[in-house]
Amino acid sequence: MTSAQFPKSNGKQRVRTLWISDVHLGTRDCQAEHLSRFLKGYQADRIYLVGDIIDGWKLRGGMYWPQAHTNVIRRLLTMSKRGTEVIYVTGNHDEFLRRYSKLVLGNIQLVDQAEHVTADGRRLLVIHGDQFDVITRYHRWLAFLGDSAYEFTLTLNRWLNHWRARYGYGYWSLSAYLKHKVKTAVSFISDFEEAIAHECVKRGFHGVVCGHIHHAEIRTVGEVEYLNCGDWVESCTALIEHWDGHIELYRLADAQAAEARRQTTESLPTA
Repeated sequence: MTSAQFPKSNGKQRVRTLWISDVHLGTRDCQAEHLSRFLKGYQADRIYLVGDIIDGWKLRGGMYWPQAHTNVIRRLLTMSKRGTEVIYVTGNHDEFLRRYSKLVLGNIQLVDQAEHVTADGRRLLVIHGDQFDVITRYHRWLAFLGDSAYEFTLTLNRWLNHWRARYGYGYWSLSAYLKHKVKTAVSFISDFEEAIAHECVKRGFHGVVCGHIHHAEIRTVGEVEYLNCGDWVESCTALIEHWDGHIELYRLADAQAAEARRQTTESLPTA
């Protein structure tokens, strides 16, 4: 254990901050069960919900809300009740909440953007990021069209992982793989990162925590620390700040692989 980490309390890892985004509760591709298990493993001073937590676009077309999605909300409310500050940063899929920005309900705040200061003093802009997506801002019909194509890819992704699980394989994201292979998608991600980094420089921030494009990453863009939470639809990722200010990118696939290695090691006979 390093000085950045606290021991587990009641089975939970104590951390300073958690960031999650793009959960898309209300859709069939939301990985709510995985998210509930992730949240259950941590005790955090603060958690940022970085937009698109509830998918208002999808809910307008018909109600889909299984118990697993309610369990995520209940887990967040339980964390709030036990002292975690919950800051809900609105996104484009939950833009219906933007009319209630600056609402405070106990330990829960609703905002359009926030400033986070890390334990080592870095100022981070926390924002969903749709404001820096030209298609979302100026061509909403293209955004809806793209959303439909993306949903088809996620349906394939859901069936693929169903059969992978049947045969003992871990989670793998087809849609995330395609993003790395399609040149236009790679170009879009790069343009998005540069636009949001430019805004940070203009406003004097050291870095940015965002979501929106479902592409988890920690890297430096120019002078800016760029941190993207990813999502809980395809890649199942989150950002974790430890007590010294170090920020870690959590990936479900990596966690599953590490757990499988641990179980294999423990099952080996001792000499």
